[in-house]
Amino acid sequence: MGKDASIARDTRRRADAWSMEVVRKPPHPAPFRFALFDFDGTVSLIREGWQEMMIPYFIEVLCATPRAEGEEAITELVNGFVDRLTGKQTIFQCMRLAEEVEKRGGKPEDPYVYKAEYLRRLMERIAGRLASLRDGTAEPGEYIVPGCVEFIKKLRDKNIKLYLASGTDETDVLEEARLLGVDKYFDGGVYGAKDTMKDCSKEMVIRQILEENHIGGSELISFGDGYVEIELVKEAGGYAVAAATDELRRKGVDAWKRGRLLSADADAVIPDFSEYGRLIKFMDGDE
Repeated sequence: MGKDASIARDTRRRADAWSMEVVRKPPHPAPFRFALFDFDGTVSLIREGWQEMMIPYFIEVLCATPRAEGEEAITELVNGFVDRLTGKQTIFQCMRLAEEVEKRGGKPEDPYVYKAEYLRRLMERIAGRLASLRDGTAEPGEYIVPGCVEFIKKLRDKNIKLYLASGTDETDVLEEARLLGVDKYFDGGVYGAKDTMKDCSKEMVIRQILEENHIGGSELISFGDGYVEIELVKEAGGYAVAAATDELRRKGVDAWKRGRLLSADADAVIPDFSEYGRLIKFMDGDE
């Protein structure tokens, strides 16, 4: 093996080594009593690659408008707003697309039309994954972020109440969580997007957690890979852990995810949950 290949392999090995990047430590000694999890990319890998379906489609739509800029400018625009709205219901990204079409002299479709086409394209990508889970030819663990199930079991053992909230349609979240066998762990409930509701489901769940349990935000910890949950949890006074998993490789930190989640003011960044014992110690203030 040549020197360059050896260096590259060593660099990748070090990148894959599990480590937590801590910006701010949790506010101890106040214990966490509630944990909020995002679904896609944090718990589930079923929809890995969804951006590769949404972003090119949105670029295609905007490039067809009468006053479209060059493809490079459109690409930068779409990447920006899709990223910024990740974590909210899919319809919000489609609403923004409609606004951008109108700005460029086009006649926008109803946002739900854009959403339906995006989901059609996404389903073509993930249909085989869902089919293999339904017929048992794939093990659920193939589509779960490493260590996630073990970690949430440990949280349950500590009597931490668990909530799952997603920007994906609720019917799909419920089915996919069931196929992965994780739905039963979220005793606080599983929440997703509903066409009849424009409010952010995550904002609703955070408000519900705080109001129903009469607690301060310092007792809430979240795990997710979107701007939205990080900002909402931080606004509520909670502790936000960014899950920056490289979804394609199922290990290591995705540098792009890490950068944008730190810019959203995440308190800490993890690659996955494989070192769940260390995570528990960190939450307890022992590491």
